[in-house]
Amino acid sequence: MIIEQILVGHMAVFCYLVGDEKSGEAVLIDPAADFERIMSYIDKYNFTIKKIINTHGHFDHIGGNRYFIKKTGSQLLIHEKDYFFLNKNVSRFLDFIRGGRAVEYEVRFLNDGDEIRVGAITLKVIHTPGHSPGSICLYAEGNLFTGDTLFTEGMGRTDCKGGSQETILDSIKNRILTLPDETIIWPGHHYGRFPVSTVKEQKRYYL
Repeated sequence: MIIEQILVGHMAVFCYLVGDEKSGEAVLIDPAADFERIMSYIDKYNFTIKKIINTHGHFDHIGGNRYFIKKTGSQLLIHEKDYFFLNKNVSRFLDFIRGGRAVEYEVRFLNDGDEIRVGAITLKVIHTPGHSPGSICLYAEGNLFTGDTLFTEGMGRTDCKGGSQETILDSIKNRILTLPDETIIWPGHHYGRFPVSTVKEQKRYYL
């Protein structure tokens, strides 16, 4: 499994390219901005993007949805409880200016426990509400892509629509920190001193 952590945009978002070398298939997680830079990583491995996954629906993580769907013909995956964010005015405006008007695409709604296959890789969906109602993490082969639920030194804000500090802390303690200590944490923003962490390290802050 190849993981490329790509820092994009003025809000320090991490987009992830996760690919299977043998099949040449890959997914994009939260393609937010800097589309040419993201494409350079795709081209580097000659990957075929099969799916685009949003860890949640906030505008700073979905800005590249339409562009990459148009470019690759990918299916879009998001938790049903965050789908409404895609239809908010700011999101639709960003879609228009960045990706173009005439793009039809298929949406698959994700639920806790769902499995997303990409070549020989299986990404398991873990529903972790709190930052938003439909926030998810994605687990694969000892790696956890946490979106804005958990950073390397902090957690996502909870003062946006549908956010809850009590809920996000429950998600962190009971959905994330119950994974093996060696699990690598790949956050949705570069808001800490380090770009990656581990479950063991995060237990120091929350347990």
